[in-house]
Amino acid sequence: MVEAVAACLGPDPDPRALASAIGTAAEATGCALVVAGERYQWGTGEPWLEHVVTFGGEKQGVLAIAPESAGPLTAVAAMLGAPLAVVRLTLETDWLRRSGDAAARELVDDRWRAAAEMEQERRGLERDLHDGAQHHLVALRMSLALVEHTGGDPDRVADLLARLDTAERVLVDTAAGVLPVALVAHGLTTALRAELATHADVELDIEGVRRRYPSVVESAVYFVCLEAVNNAHKHAPGAWITVTARDHYRGLEFAVTDNGPGFVVSPTSSGLLNLTARASAVGGTVEVRSAPGAGTTVTGFVPL
Repeated sequence: MVEAVAACLGPDPDPRALASAIGTAAEATGCALVVAGERYQWGTGEPWLEHVVTFGGEKQGVLAIAPESAGPLTAVAAMLGAPLAVVRLTLETDWLRRSGDAAARELVDDRWRAAAEMEQERRGLERDLHDGAQHHLVALRMSLALVEHTGGDPDRVADLLARLDTAERVLVDTAAGVLPVALVAHGLTTALRAELATHADVELDIEGVRRRYPSVVESAVYFVCLEAVNNAHKHAPGAWITVTARDHYRGLEFAVTDNGPGFVVSPTSSGLLNLTARASAVGGTVEVRSAPGAGTTVTGFVPL
């Protein structure tokens, strides 16, 4: 029997094959190995005689055989210590992996749900401001126009109208969550062109983006690109800046590159933390590569 069991042992033992080999060699009607809550059984029978299998002073499983007259199998149980330890560790590792995968999926779901709820709140604020405060500004404009028509001081009225225009523009921007109309209506590429095409030192290479993405993704990538361009303008004046974006089969890729003086990247810098926070809110990543005299490249990716 010992030889039959030894023949089934290997680096990746099969508990069902072991149970079959042990039961057959013992001329039993049934044999089972219980490891980490899993029962691997060959045959049937009553009653069962159980042997605890240990290895390194710890219980690894149970060897059960039927009927009781087929035992005892003390020597075989001793042989099974190391193989059942391998089986137990494999099962527990697989369980931990599946639990980790489930936790990661739940984290992604929670993050997207939070981003979607933030977007919903923003749009609700936009509607409230549009239907409430903006309505009062329009009414105020009409009143000012009436004052001007009835002989009020033209210069004073013109000044008030200019201030009203400024207030209304700020209100609209606030109501839109500082999201340009082009971004909301037409997507990332249109918004980037509207904002950056007039900059003589910025080159756009964004024709590779041919599809729309969720609004939270487009707004996150839009603001990361703008902040990277602003950082280049601030820290590398006169440098040539290139903004690229393209569809990837796994998601959306983007980058902002400049040929400025470069710098030593610090992972704790507020600029890098801001870029990372925006991207990670939608499941994306951002990497900043730079060195003195080598320019700066900000790359990012948001998976589908």
